[in-house]
Amino acid sequence: MIKIGDIIEGKLSMTLNGSAYLVNDELPKDVYVSQKKVNKGLHLDTVKVEITKIKDRGPEGKVLEIVERFKTTFVGTLDVSDKFAFLIPDSNKMGNDIFVPLDKLNGGLDGEKVVVKLTDWKDGHKNPKGVVIDVLGEKGDNDTEIHSILHEYGLPYKFGREVEVESEEIPLFPSEGEISNRRDMRDVLTFTIDPDTAKDFDDALSVEWIGGKLSVGIHIADVSHYVKPKTKLDDEAYNRGTSVYLVDRVVPMLPERLSNGVCSLRPNEDKLCYSAIFTLDSNGKIEDEWFGRTAINSDRRYTYEEAQEIIENPTKDREPKDFELVKAITNLDRVAKKMRKKRGSLEFNGQELKFKLDEDGKPIDIIFKVQKDANKLIEEYMLLANRRVTKFLNGKKVPMVNRVHAEPDNERLQSLKEFISQFSYDIKINNAEEIKVSLNKLLEDVKGTAEDNIINNLVIRTMKKAEYSTVNIGHYGLGFEDYGHFTSPIRRYPDVMLHRILTQELEKGKSRKNNKLKTQCEYLSDREVTAQKASRDSIKYKQCEYMQDKVGRVYDGTVVSVVKYGLFVSMKDTNCEGMVRLSDVGGDTFIVDMDNHCLKGHNTGEVIRLGDEVKIVVKSVDVEKKNIDLTLIKL
Repeated sequence: MIKIGDIIEGKLSMTLNGSAYLVNDELPKDVYVSQKKVNKGLHLDTVKVEITKIKDRGPEGKVLEIVERFKTTFVGTLDVSDKFAFLIPDSNKMGNDIFVPLDKLNGGLDGEKVVVKLTDWKDGHKNPKGVVIDVLGEKGDNDTEIHSILHEYGLPYKFGREVEVESEEIPLFPSEGEISNRRDMRDVLTFTIDPDTAKDFDDALSVEWIGGKLSVGIHIADVSHYVKPKTKLDDEAYNRGTSVYLVDRVVPMLPERLSNGVCSLRPNEDKLCYSAIFTLDSNGKIEDEWFGRTAINSDRRYTYEEAQEIIENPTKDREPKDFELVKAITNLDRVAKKMRKKRGSLEFNGQELKFKLDEDGKPIDIIFKVQKDANKLIEEYMLLANRRVTKFLNGKKVPMVNRVHAEPDNERLQSLKEFISQFSYDIKINNAEEIKVSLNKLLEDVKGTAEDNIINNLVIRTMKKAEYSTVNIGHYGLGFEDYGHFTSPIRRYPDVMLHRILTQELEKGKSRKNNKLKTQCEYLSDREVTAQKASRDSIKYKQCEYMQDKVGRVYDGTVVSVVKYGLFVSMKDTNCEGMVRLSDVGGDTFIVDMDNHCLKGHNTGEVIRLGDEVKIVVKSVDVEKKNIDLTLIKL
């Protein structure tokens, strides 16, 4: 029970108006801290807060001590005058400009984007002091803004010279001697299916018919053969943890020589792989499996669109040399559909947002990509390899890097159940299997309806986050008892680790001890979350760029989120999200009801709920802050 005078440690979550909430998982409610009592605390800092009041809405307090700064470097725009300069931070969670002495600008000019390191914050001073440590370039330039996003999350976008030198010393093609130590599959029909813009090909599929049975090879780039422990290359890959996928580029985990060259499974080139090979019956049941190191030579590179065209038009006239490839793809698709129907995972109704960019990187159109059979075909065989390799290793009781996903929280499920009842939907939440069946039925029932996107997002929020762990609790969302990441070592470090663990088991007798594995799993889970945040920020940035010349336009939209200070609305034509502040909801004084995901009119009793269709006008767009402000004009 919290009482006045208690001192509690936690993380600060800043709001747009400069106030904050102390977040601590052990507290029943977050502690509100007014702007005047934040006391130099910044977003996500670990602080100690003293409880000063207990109100109906929750406890209030004041920051006593900064235990640990979450970050000390900040990205923003320089505002330089004759006598002093300030950094105006990009982040809307950073409520204080940073004072920069003129002799600490380090070449930064007025209006440029820079990185500033916090050096001092004296008592009684409104603003902290800092020094420019990196000049990113002219504000508004595409590269400058993208690099700003990466800096904001502490993500590197260049490789050091030592790392590049190590990568350049690796031969581009494997020797015949190395190939002779592996299962040689260069003569087996093999192909890749990837996005049309892809340059790093992690995976390939091979097909053979042996005794009337389908033999499918899932071949994964053997990154662990080239990236050895205790090298600069390995240290850099671990520190990055993952490739970062932004709107206009990929920031790779490995240098380009490896990611796009040595390790990439390009057609008509000998490549080293780690492979999972399965003999499947006509229903996708596994009759035999083999894991090990191979050499392949891909016959053809397909884009998803090309593979989809084959699936949809298998009898179309084609070149004789393509007959076997068409037969392979159509058979893989047929079996994949049967496997997908049996596995019982949650099936979300997703569509991928893509931007069409001009030569300067400016968005000129927004395109929605729907997952089709070709995408699902690849996904199904990757899931198969990930699942079976992990099951094999967990069966050997070796220290493991599992990809786990816990069952959803019952309180969140109850909240979802109550919310969807207003749309005449229901879910059963008595046990794990019943929940999954019920959620899948819900996702199927809402498909194509006005509330489709809202309910999909709410179901996703009900789920706990997947993460890496040495403890195997299974993967609830996919419905697997054993699951790990094996199939993308070019872009995910946990996959490299899993390859090494598999090598230790297959070669026998090698040490399996790793006292750091738990810490590594936690670190790599955090790196994944950070990369996802940067990716989302790059999307927000491009959405703001796209909308900046559309101020004053009216759009149909849907209320997708209710927050303490207003609403977020998704515009139907663009899928861009903007915020409607309480002051921009006309016709009454509205009060936020967070428990019921709605606003309530104080005088009229009018209710604006999550999922309501509304009309909005674009009020303003701040590209630097990545904010779109809207005004609600009509339900």
